[in-house]
Amino acid sequence: MTYSQAGQIPHHQYCFVDARFISSGTGFVPCVWFGLVSIPGRMWGCTIMLECGAVYRAVPPHALAFHPTPELNWHLDHAQRWDCYGREFSTIEYTYLRGMGAIAKNCDGELLGEYIFTAAPIDDGFSRYPEQAKEFMFIKLDIGRLTIQPTDKVLFIDRSFVKPEWPKDLKTTTETYSCE
Repeated sequence: MTYSQAGQIPHHQYCFVDARFISSGTGFVPCVWFGLVSIPGRMWGCTIMLECGAVYRAVPPHALAFHPTPELNWHLDHAQRWDCYGREFSTIEYTYLRGMGAIAKNCDGELLGEYIFTAAPIDDGFSRYPEQAKEFMFIKLDIGRLTIQPTDKVLFIDRSFVKPEWPKDLKTTTETYSCE
C-alpha cells in the first residue's frame, strides 16, 4: 500500500513514550505505536495512542522505547541516519526477515536488535537515482530503543545461512536497466 504523508505500520507495537515529548510529565508511559508520518527534511514521525485513548501524531523515533526504563542517553542521531525524502512511502514487513536478529550500525557503533519492518520512500527525487535509493529498516534494539537505518547499515542474523560481517567490496548501484 502506498501512503501520502501518513500511513500505518504493518503491525502495531506496544511500547513506551518519553513523557517529556508529549506532556509536562516525566518518565516513560505506555503507548501503542501504529502509524508513521513522512515529511521531507524531517525524521520519521510515529503516531501513537496513549492509555487514556488520546492519539499523538509525529512523535520522533528517539522518544519511543520498548520497555519502561530504557537507555536514557538516546538522541536523534542514534535513532535515525537520514531524514525523510518525500511524502510518499510504503511499509512492509518482509516475511523472510520477520523476527530476525539484526546488527544495526549507528553513530555509536554496532547494536544488536530485531527487525520490525521496512519503510520504502516512493516517487521522490532521491529514490529516482539508483545510487541514492534506500529502504529504511526499523529495528527494535536489545537496549530497548528504536533505530531506523538504511539497508547498508544493517546486517541480519540468520544462523542457518549467514556469518555476519560487514562487506568491504559491495558497490553502490549506479545504473538503471530497461529491456526496451
